[in-house]
Amino acid sequence: MFTLWPDNRRAFTSLSEREILSLAIAAEEEDGRIYSELAARLGDTYPGSASLLEAMSAEEDDHRRRLLDIYVDRFGKRLVPIRREHVRGFLNRKPVWLLKTLTLEQARQQVWEMEESAYHFYLEAAKQTNDVGIRKLLGDLARSERGHAATATKLDETLLGEDGRDTEKDEAHRQFLLTYVQPGLAGLMDGSVSTLAPVFAAAFATGDTHQTFLVGLAAAIGAGISMGFTEAASDDGKLTGRGSPIKRGLAAGIMTAVGGLGHAMPYLIHDFWTATGIAAAVVVLELWAIAYIQKRYMQTPFWRAVLQVVIGGALVFGAGVFIGMA
Repeated sequence: MFTLWPDNRRAFTSLSEREILSLAIAAEEEDGRIYSELAARLGDTYPGSASLLEAMSAEEDDHRRRLLDIYVDRFGKRLVPIRREHVRGFLNRKPVWLLKTLTLEQARQQVWEMEESAYHFYLEAAKQTNDVGIRKLLGDLARSERGHAATATKLDETLLGEDGRDTEKDEAHRQFLLTYVQPGLAGLMDGSVSTLAPVFAAAFATGDTHQTFLVGLAAAIGAGISMGFTEAASDDGKLTGRGSPIKRGLAAGIMTAVGGLGHAMPYLIHDFWTATGIAAAVVVLELWAIAYIQKRYMQTPFWRAVLQVVIGGALVFGAGVFIGMA
């Protein structure tokens, strides 16, 4: 949802060459550890993919050493203590070790997102330096990270045993997930769950279908505007490769409004109990649909998605009814 709290992170364009190199070194260290952890998690089931990830971890370590060499040469041995979470435009990833289960598809998507983000980071970083040596290194690393994106397809081939997959189509699918599916799903979840309580509280408090519809309409549109602005302002896509903030904001805002309108529309029916029964049925369909989408596109285990969405939504629904009848 929209927040008025100030963002105290630094703007990427305000970073000096010394800060950019320090940030790049910290990022390479973190990415190397992530690849190593992914390899350890997948090693028993997919040894070929694990070997590939270990090789990527080693290459990230080589990038770190190259960055350290030029940093020491230009700025000495004291690094600036700056990390990605200190700079606007970067996403906070859920640590791999917090994932109770890890599928190969989840690993593929994370590898691709990490490499796309690193590629865009080095491209933008190179634009901000006038030092020829630093600029050349950042450009070389950008090309290297760009080449790594194909590794996600190699992970898929390890599982499926297929050669010559349509890499361009595969990358387009992953970009579609980043730009539309992820923010749209977040919006649908937010709109469906957050508007349950006010809609059903209004329904049972007033017994008036017209008033209930107006409350639901206002809640859905308000939540959609809020979620859309929040997503668009979260990052401009230059460092993460997530795509246009306008597209992501529209996806999040529209799906938030759709999620809220789904159980408000039945209250266009004049009979209160008929409208409420249909609205309750719509809620059940919405929550199960969200659980399916999480499984289908986000590789969330189905029953975990059910626990998070269906049970959580049922509790919010019950709270709305209880408050409305109080």
